[in-house]
Amino acid sequence: MLYDLLPHLVNGLVQSGLFVLLAVGLSIIFGLLGIVNFAHGAFFTAGAYLTLTLHQYYGWPAIVLAPIGVGVIGMISERLLIQRLYDKEPLVSLIVTFALALLIEASVRQIWGGVGQSLPTPPAFTGIIEWGDVIISRYRLVVAAATIAILLSLWLFLEHTPFGRILRAGSRDPEMVGLLGINLPKVLTWVFGLGCAISGMAGLLAAPLWPIIPSMATNAIMPAFVIVAIGGLGSFAGAVIAGLLIGVVNALAAYFWPEASGAMIYVFMALMLLLRPRGLLGERWERFE
Repeated sequence: MLYDLLPHLVNGLVQSGLFVLLAVGLSIIFGLLGIVNFAHGAFFTAGAYLTLTLHQYYGWPAIVLAPIGVGVIGMISERLLIQRLYDKEPLVSLIVTFALALLIEASVRQIWGGVGQSLPTPPAFTGIIEWGDVIISRYRLVVAAATIAILLSLWLFLEHTPFGRILRAGSRDPEMVGLLGINLPKVLTWVFGLGCAISGMAGLLAAPLWPIIPSMATNAIMPAFVIVAIGGLGSFAGAVIAGLLIGVVNALAAYFWPEASGAMIYVFMALMLLLRPRGLLGERWERFE
């Protein structure tokens, strides 16, 4: 039975990597800005479409610019819209970011059309790897390795750089950061851009795996919100741990009960939140309580 389950487990963990990237972006934005960003999935879609366009016109090396482009769009959105929400009720940010998501999706349809498109797998990563009964494509392993590298780099940035320390301090005591002479509004703009860029990275990695359509984020953003809820709002480590748990749950459900596999992550979330309402590593947020 273990050999039959192993392929499902490997594929479930690899797929959950994309959800973890989305969840980490959500957690960074919430943890440092206090905004639940419903437009996060739209930035994921924008990342996939920018990857497609850059590949068509400039080739594979140019696709690394896609997350940067998404980050710039995020920073512009923060300056024009999101920064007005920081002192508002949480419900206002939910409504506004939901409207932003609709605007971005409508813009995608206007620019690229509503017909689905596809991006070929990079030639260097085509083919499959066989390890006993486990068969997995090379590109999926690349996605897993890239996810680990991105998460590790992000953790090092937040924990061991001066700017990362400013970001973490600003999330807890923005008044103190302002008194130290740091331009907090500019810092918050960079934070939102960083979260959106991470979403764009997930879109870049997903582009060769999924059909590229304006609503492609639908199948990604809900698992990402589930991961954030299980891991705890604003927790980087919680999002990573919850993503691994979701990968295992998906694998077990696909093996033992395929018909209900789509619903099992939500059942798992409900059980986890009954045990720990703030999530695995969630903290108390005074501004929302």
